[in-house]
Amino acid sequence: MAVGWRLLRSADGRNRIGAVLVLAAVCVSTALLMFAVGANHAFDARAAREAWRFPRADAHGTAVEAASTDYVRGRPITVVELARAGAHPPVPPGMTTFPRPGERWVSPALATMTGHLPADELADRFAGRGAAHRLGPAALVYPDELVAVIGRAATDPGMTARREDDGGAASPTRISAYATTTPSTSDATGYTILAKIAAVLMVVPLLVFGGAAARLTAARRDQRLAALRLVGATPRHVVVMTVAEAVVTALLGVVVGLAVYAAATPPLTRITMMGGSWFLGDLWPGPLWLAGVVVGVPLLVGASAVVGLRRVVVSPLGVASRQTPPRLKAVRAAVAVALLIAFTVAAREAGRLGAGIVVALLGLAFLGLNLLGPWVVGVIGRIVAGTARGVTGLLAGRRLVDDPRATWRTVSGIALVGFVAGFLALFDPSGAPGMDTATNRLGIVVRAADAGAVANHVRGRLDRAHIAARVTVRTVPSPDRVGVTVWPRDGGDVDRVRTALAGTVPGHVFTTPADESSGEQTLFRDIRTGTLVVLVVSFLVAMVSAGITSVSSVLDRRRAYALLRLAGTPLSVVHRARLRETLVPLAVMGGGSLAAGLVCGLPLALASPVSPYGLTLFGSFVVLGTLGVVAATLVSRPLLHAVTESPSPQPD
Repeated sequence: MAVGWRLLRSADGRNRIGAVLVLAAVCVSTALLMFAVGANHAFDARAAREAWRFPRADAHGTAVEAASTDYVRGRPITVVELARAGAHPPVPPGMTTFPRPGERWVSPALATMTGHLPADELADRFAGRGAAHRLGPAALVYPDELVAVIGRAATDPGMTARREDDGGAASPTRISAYATTTPSTSDATGYTILAKIAAVLMVVPLLVFGGAAARLTAARRDQRLAALRLVGATPRHVVVMTVAEAVVTALLGVVVGLAVYAAATPPLTRITMMGGSWFLGDLWPGPLWLAGVVVGVPLLVGASAVVGLRRVVVSPLGVASRQTPPRLKAVRAAVAVALLIAFTVAAREAGRLGAGIVVALLGLAFLGLNLLGPWVVGVIGRIVAGTARGVTGLLAGRRLVDDPRATWRTVSGIALVGFVAGFLALFDPSGAPGMDTATNRLGIVVRAADAGAVANHVRGRLDRAHIAARVTVRTVPSPDRVGVTVWPRDGGDVDRVRTALAGTVPGHVFTTPADESSGEQTLFRDIRTGTLVVLVVSFLVAMVSAGITSVSSVLDRRRAYALLRLAGTPLSVVHRARLRETLVPLAVMGGGSLAAGLVCGLPLALASPVSPYGLTLFGSFVVLGTLGVVAATLVSRPLLHAVTESPSPQPD
């Protein structure tokens, strides 16, 4: 430990650059890993806060609960109705007492909107005794959600009428406690599954990047450790020194990364999903997750550093004499293909196997690409070197053969983003074809025998509210059911009609076609937002990874570059060789990862592979990926000049 600390403190400027690169890589990995973990925690927290609105039946319950969804200005309002059915009814989350008949509890956002809109558009729907009470955050899915809790008498007709069977409604049910688990029919469950898929697509590149961070400037470290082994250091000494150096640097990177994430969290709460923003606490995972990141990232870096020490421990003389390591085994390709096939088969049976198994297999298939990458790079290197017709091709090919893992670390981020782009290309959020989004009419579905009476009741209410509208009865694709539709003459009277007709048919809410399709529209908008967020995070990881590893590769190979310069090789030739040794593997692995992503995404697809959105993702990946690698290579050019400017190479 003392020797390792002394070497770390006494390192020259260029060796300190290596430590800074590792710290920067771990910092970025930690911040983005916290974002991925925090996003999953946020969706789970939302689902937990929504659960109380779905009654859990108990024949001996002391309360009756029902839920429905109303609308105002195109925004949904969750309406929960509660009635006492015995002594000591359970108090809902976010409330201090059980509501009395006629008592209203509303969310802050609904209270604000009620104050701004005319009473005949909103407030009169929830008329009750006295001023409305405020619901606390525990009752809300997101801060600006519109929620109303209405107290009813147990004999109220609305507390016995069956609600429409959809995701936002629940028929009156006796309860003894509020549910704590969201039912599988809820939209929140679907969002949670999508969030876990997104997390896999973001976390796997981060883990690969974090593991690769431990191998930054690995050649220089291996030379130093091999020299120590040759003068008497034991394998245990080498391992302890490596772990100590890697873990200390990683811990500093984790602390900085957590600070970066903390600073970025307030702006992140403004990302709109499921119709609203986020509570700040939602994006901070629980203590166990936080401890897992703080402990897990340094352990990952330390373990990755130790895994790379096998050559130093087994053959320090070979490392010191710069012998080419043995080729990677073709079994890597077999394992990667097997994992891709396993996920594709499992995704087709997702309903039977469960989402957890499918998501886990997706992560393994993704990691399989990382296992395959170095082997493919080595094969490409042998092809490039064998077909070279000039110095540039020969240098590029020999470098790929000599250290395929180092080249893969440079292009892995972009290649893995190709998998993400291919997978997400089939999640086209353009909307369902033929979706009715009309807002010029409202309707409900009732029994055919009641249609005439309901229509007359509706006309009477509209007349008393002085609203000009046409009322029609239409058939619906359901036996013994008909639809009663209201056509306001003034398109601006839609919310006045809603308010005037509130409670006309107990358990029913008048809605427009746009209201009925709002859930699907929100889902498609959120998929668009989610895919963009995942791609932005993935590209950020890829760009940072390419830049850092490109600089690190120059430091690793500075002796070789200096010797090439002394031998008379122009720097322009070295630059072209470096560019070729990254672009050629990128073209092969990038195209392969795109194809793999398409194959894996096909069983879960929302669109055809030729959708405009998918083509846009493909084009963006090709253009930005190529530009990113070129930019990363250009960023390291000044360092290459610096390490080759001396007339003789720096001694090791």
